[in-house]
Amino acid sequence: MTNNKMYFIANWKMFGEKGSINTLNSVIKLSKNSKYKKANIIYCPPYTLLKQFVKKTNKSKILIGAQNCHSDENYGAYTGSINAKMIKDTGSKFVIIGHSENRQTGDTNFLINLKIKSAIKQKLNIIFCIGESLRQKKTKKTNIILSNQIKNGLKNIRNIDKIIFAYEPLWSIGTGIIPKAKDLENQINVIKNFITRKYKIKNPRILYGGSVNPDNIVSLNKIPSINGFLVGGASQNSKKFIDIIKKTIN
Repeated sequence: MTNNKMYFIANWKMFGEKGSINTLNSVIKLSKNSKYKKANIIYCPPYTLLKQFVKKTNKSKILIGAQNCHSDENYGAYTGSINAKMIKDTGSKFVIIGHSENRQTGDTNFLINLKIKSAIKQKLNIIFCIGESLRQKKTKKTNIILSNQIKNGLKNIRNIDKIIFAYEPLWSIGTGIIPKAKDLENQINVIKNFITRKYKIKNPRILYGGSVNPDNIVSLNKIPSINGFLVGGASQNSKKFIDIIKKTIN
């Protein structure tokens, strides 16, 4: 059982349609139960569902976020994109930036830095993802990669204490493979210590993401330095998502 607030971020990725909104009913009910008051639940559906999710959760403690945003804070000729201003207009409060799936398709540290700056100007809360590839892990470059992602992604940015960090090793996402408990705890502590030293933040919030599900959540929850979870596929199933929350806060 945790004595602190825990974050449960549901990243639906490119899944969901209008009818999917009804799957939130049971999660909304749970969020109103005082037993789970320490659970900060955030849904990040596709852009097409942001307004509907905001409306659906309006009378609950559940908050809504987007999965990414364009780097330009102004409107422009960027086909298929939406910026932080448009996300804010939906009533959303959060945005995921730097997710590995976006890094793999062109999001550099420089571009991520611009996105974070743009989102901060719109007063959106940032969920900043970092993580290494399997090759980088095997060549023992994890700490160098992560520190560079953090330093370059947060260059010239203030109020870093308000940012939520999510450590998601690329080799774990969607594979069913999670780091060994001791290795993960050590890695989370290395990240926390780095952020604390560089930015003078006492208690940076670090989440874990990568194949989180009801079967492994008990072992993951034994790591005291983890402040919550970024949940992908399992969050699309309300029963599984609730199971994750209940097994974390019991």
